[in-house]
Amino acid sequence: MIHTRLPDRGLYAITDGPRDDLSDVVAQALAGGARVVQYRDKTADAARRHAEANALKQLCDARAVPLIINDDVALAAAVGAAGVHLGRDDGDVAAARAVLGAGAIVGVSCYDSLDRARAAAAAGASYVAFGAFFPSPTKPHAVRASLDLLRQSAALDLPRVAIGGITPDNAPSLVEAGADFIAVISAVFGATDVRAAAQRFARLYSPD
Repeated sequence: MIHTRLPDRGLYAITDGPRDDLSDVVAQALAGGARVVQYRDKTADAARRHAEANALKQLCDARAVPLIINDDVALAAAVGAAGVHLGRDDGDVAAARAVLGAGAIVGVSCYDSLDRARAAAAAGASYVAFGAFFPSPTKPHAVRASLDLLRQSAALDLPRVAIGGITPDNAPSLVEAGADFIAVISAVFGATDVRAAAQRFARLYSPD
């Protein structure tokens, strides 16, 4: 299986569950400069999820952008996604690579824990994600992470993703603290103009 590589930095756009215009808004986010797309859908509709993930794979492939599947290694394998993102209860890095291949992108949620990030790095994770940094409409009760955590995690020598309540106004502090990727759900896919919203985040990494 050929996998799209993780880029150096940029906007990491995460979809926001079932919606009729999913392919259209993801296409807009890609046009706006999203460097990574994660398909996130917590429903049990396996047929629809497979069809949507497959459609997003085609969109991402056209722009050489990796498609990451949230929590579902089997779905990632079925559609040939670039990789998977694992939360606390979603299995381990080695098990995911056993299914997806050594070249797969395997990200791990580390919440507010540097120790969890160290363990993920030691296990061979492709990147670690911290958050929530700000109050999140997607996960209103999520634990909060600090900017110091981003600074301290630089020693991991692994790409770091910041997530949770991020807007174009508060994102610069995360980039300055060392976030390689800004992961956004609502502020991109909840925007009236998805492409313009994506562009605002993309410009944090590429001002020109």
